[in-house]
Amino acid sequence: MRKIRLLLADDHAVVRQGTRELLEREPDLKVVGDAATGREAVRLTRELRPDVVIMDVRMPDLSGLEATRRIRELNLPSQVLVLTAYDDDEYVFALLEAGAVGYLLKTAPIRAVVRAVRQVHAGQSPLDPAVAHKVVRQLADGRPRLRWDRTTGGPDRLTEREIEVLEVIAQGKTSNREIAEALVISERTVQTHLSNIFSKMKVNSRTEAVLAALRKGWVSLG
Repeated sequence: MRKIRLLLADDHAVVRQGTRELLEREPDLKVVGDAATGREAVRLTRELRPDVVIMDVRMPDLSGLEATRRIRELNLPSQVLVLTAYDDDEYVFALLEAGAVGYLLKTAPIRAVVRAVRQVHAGQSPLDPAVAHKVVRQLADGRPRLRWDRTTGGPDRLTEREIEVLEVIAQGKTSNREIAEALVISERTVQTHLSNIFSKMKVNSRTEAVLAALRKGWVSLG
């Protein structure tokens, strides 16, 4: 069984060591490196190409936000899962828009962190309940939804079916299986739609795509 390769980025050595020990108790997880600064996190991501980077927000040298942005610009399959003590709106939305695919608080139990790592690796976008509430509160602002033009499409030329995929995700069904069941299509077709959406919208996660679609008024929550 191929293990999920992890990189830990946190400026506290004790936190990195403790997190490593807890995660490596899982048979499918392996920590391949750790970084004490944002700049080091970017460098090690480039060198080690981990599956998931577990990123703190506040770090010396380069913030978690800027490190996440630079990791995304590397165009590697590595995905960023934020694990931090901060749930301020400015951090949450900035990091999700920078390319983080998940956001957990350090108050989460280790089993939730392990589950989130597996979800990120599976292409899902786990959010801490408190963070998910912020996303809903911030974006459910009553803006009228734009009508979809079948002939011209939207600015990013998404198809009607691709918009439907985003709507299902916005309703909380984030796995390929859930999306497939909701739209009565195959999981392979869902993956194809997601790949097209990411390419057209220039995003690399479901969370980022839905956030952008909500801001544009293409989809609604609930």
